[in-house]
Amino acid sequence: METVIRVVYKQLYRAYGRQHWWPAKTAFEVMVGAILVQNTAWKNVEKAMLQLEPYLDPIQMFHLPVEKLEQLIRSSGFFRIKARRLHAFLAWFENYDFKMEQLHHQDTLQLRNQLLSINGIGPETADSILLYALDRPVFVIDAYTRRIFKRLGFDLPKKYQDLRYLFETTLVKDVQLYNEYHALIVQHAKVHCKVKPICLSCPLLDHCEQNV
Repeated sequence: METVIRVVYKQLYRAYGRQHWWPAKTAFEVMVGAILVQNTAWKNVEKAMLQLEPYLDPIQMFHLPVEKLEQLIRSSGFFRIKARRLHAFLAWFENYDFKMEQLHHQDTLQLRNQLLSINGIGPETADSILLYALDRPVFVIDAYTRRIFKRLGFDLPKKYQDLRYLFETTLVKDVQLYNEYHALIVQHAKVHCKVKPICLSCPLLDHCEQNV
């Protein structure tokens, strides 16, 4: 599988090019988006981020009434749950005086464990924050990753951490590479490897068992 992981990256990059992901102006926006995108499509998050734009400052958002925050992020779905998760995240961020530079001085594993201790933040969300907001070489595993590589014929590790470790030990430990690869996986899942796959002209067709 290690060889295929490297080949898939090259073929996806050749097919789609650079993805310029994560689409945000600031690292804080990335963090907020990573929480809002849970269980919803990015287009719904974009609508919520537009509503949040006047409040995209961690201190200002922290002091928003929960009811106000709920209404602002309504388009992202599960808005009451996500408002509580955002507030829990901001309460954690307050320990660092809401300053990104303080986070940058922390050890990656320590930050990951702290993020995972926040109510509603799981491994995928924590790793998205680490990779895209804090520039840590942590590979993000999502449902698209599992879908694509399962269709390529691999018996994948069931545990998130084991699959993440497989990618991280196969690839060069590089933030930009991990960023681009995950973004390409998302793009491929949207264009070709959907729940009902569109296999015609798929750049991974030669490696896929879906059509066998």
